[in-house]
Amino acid sequence: MSNNVEIPELGFIGLARFAWRQLTSMRTALILLMMMGLAAIPGSIIPQRTSNPIAVRDFFDKHPGTAPFYDRLSLFDVYGSPWFSAIYILLFISLIGCVLPRAVEHFHAMRALPPLTPKNLSRMEHYTTLSGGEEALASARKWFKKNRFRVREEDGSLSAEKGYLRETGNLLFHLSLIFILVGVSFGSLFGLQGEAIVNTGERFVNVPTSYDTLTLGKLTKESDLGQFTITVNKFVAKYDPKTNMPQDYTAYVTTTDGGVSKKQVVKVNSPLTFGSTRVYLQANGYSPIVTVRDSQGTIAFQGPVTFLPQDGNLRSIGAIKVPDATPSVGFVASFLPTFERTKTMGGVSIYPELLNPRLLFSVWSGDLGLDSGVPQSVYRINTKKMKNLGLGSVGVGETFAYQGGTITLEGVTPWINLQIVDDRGKGFTLFGGILAILGLISSLYGRRRRIWVKVTGSQVEVAALAKNNAPGLEAEVSRLVESVK
Repeated sequence: MSNNVEIPELGFIGLARFAWRQLTSMRTALILLMMMGLAAIPGSIIPQRTSNPIAVRDFFDKHPGTAPFYDRLSLFDVYGSPWFSAIYILLFISLIGCVLPRAVEHFHAMRALPPLTPKNLSRMEHYTTLSGGEEALASARKWFKKNRFRVREEDGSLSAEKGYLRETGNLLFHLSLIFILVGVSFGSLFGLQGEAIVNTGERFVNVPTSYDTLTLGKLTKESDLGQFTITVNKFVAKYDPKTNMPQDYTAYVTTTDGGVSKKQVVKVNSPLTFGSTRVYLQANGYSPIVTVRDSQGTIAFQGPVTFLPQDGNLRSIGAIKVPDATPSVGFVASFLPTFERTKTMGGVSIYPELLNPRLLFSVWSGDLGLDSGVPQSVYRINTKKMKNLGLGSVGVGETFAYQGGTITLEGVTPWINLQIVDDRGKGFTLFGGILAILGLISSLYGRRRRIWVKVTGSQVEVAALAKNNAPGLEAEVSRLVESVK
């Protein structure tokens, strides 16, 4: 006799069914959720092309050996990489295949009658007896209905059940994750996010060239941008004189949308709305207005230059690049709204308002690298191949002469940073977040329990059972017994 056992082949349908069951299990969903969290870590550590292409270029310069390897693994575009998208899609499918069948099963369980009364109630944890007869069942039935129990009556006994809210909250929480994933994916496909710095008196036109940074969704085109403009008329910032802390930011603007112009006010928590697009007031600073002349007195550059704040007193840094001068000249500068000189730190700003504005700089001559074709920051100058012509500082209306020209600080104008966001999936995300909170509260405070009342001759048996050892059942049984008595 042969001991060999032939195992039938699984087949394509059987293999597909097995793979689907594995994918839609709760264990797989938890593993995929953990994998997505781990996969997002490189995106927060390594610079991303979509948000900071200059930092990516600097990474290539500093790490010429590892940067190409990172690039092949799509680590400079983590959230748009094939492997991150695969985890995201598998998690989405796993949650749907896991939660929806459980929700249908739970719905049918809620509509079903409670289980039959066990024959031996004395084995239950909460068991008691009292004297009585059929009138005890009537009293118990009335008490159950008053406390919203589902009741099943059969053969001189009552079976009551309550507390499906716990499982409902658990399913509601997992369903909310699906809504959140739908909202995030919808926003990443059809949304956009960008920023633009606009000086007071200037106009922002909603076209790609007006943005400092712009990230479009996978299915969003540049032609989908709304046709609106924003002109910044005035910006007012209020600060506490004692603490230097900001109290209020207000931008007075004129908007044009669909040929209709109107004056509006923008605050930090009061954005502008253009259809599904919102424009937020995110930050502010100063732009020194300078005039740079060459040795012949000809104007080589004139206008405002945006400086980036570095602290709460708006000490700002920036770069003034003058490629039209002969030779090209650049200024690595700091702007101080309220200038004060200290022995230890030198020039500092002691207040964020323009009380004593001053521009401090070093002058450099040579190739600014603007014609190299390599993107570079407008706030920095690479001075490795340039010649230093000296240091200087100017106040409003003052002129500093250096070898080959002069620089004059004509004035200072405030700037504001506008954040333009079109997140069409935020409704799903908000709804999912609300459902998640409600589901957690329900699962934490819901108590599943069953109570049985059985009449045997002149004796009434009462027993109860709580799932997950939920507290309070003994007190509830005591109230039932008092009602029956």
